[in-house]
Amino acid sequence: MAVMAVESDQQWSYLLDTWRELDAPEGWRTEIEGGRIQLVPPPGKPHNFIAGKVHRALVRHLPDEIGVYQTLGTQIARLEKLYIPDLVVVDAALLTGEEDDPIDASDVLLAVEITSRSTARQDRTEKLWGYAHAPVPLYLLVDRFDRPGPTVTLYSEPSDGAYGQSVRVPFGKPVELPEPFGITLDTTGFPLP
Repeated sequence: MAVMAVESDQQWSYLLDTWRELDAPEGWRTEIEGGRIQLVPPPGKPHNFIAGKVHRALVRHLPDEIGVYQTLGTQIARLEKLYIPDLVVVDAALLTGEEDDPIDASDVLLAVEITSRSTARQDRTEKLWGYAHAPVPLYLLVDRFDRPGPTVTLYSEPSDGAYGQSVRVPFGKPVELPEPFGITLDTTGFPLP
């Protein structure tokens, strides 16, 4: 068991060092999933519109010491995962470490993923599982490509690697974000695919 833990720690260190050294094309993101580094293409205009609208709603209601970020590496080291959520909310004091070090996902207050055709499955499954295991207290999934139609799902109450609660609404309906946010997110005008 100890040998496996050492090998796993060495593999994670190698993956993280490689991730830090990558020079991805402008606008692209690099994430680590399943022991592999993946390139994620830049999002399109509808994705950016939604990210901007959610970002503004969050910033209006948060104290200055809490930040909303769009390109922050977020790691779940014990699972060998590193994501760059579309939006992540954390205490701004956590950004004072080494320049290229990702933050630990357990410090995240809210992770937001906005699906694209190429990332929808991963956002609905691997990232949902990873964020629950971190645990990230709130995961907001804006799913433009959900089968019944575009939806927004707020996952909460992570325990034992799964979210205990979820609230799913179609685009156009409001989503209540609990404290420390205490806001109603208006999804009116989110662009359809």
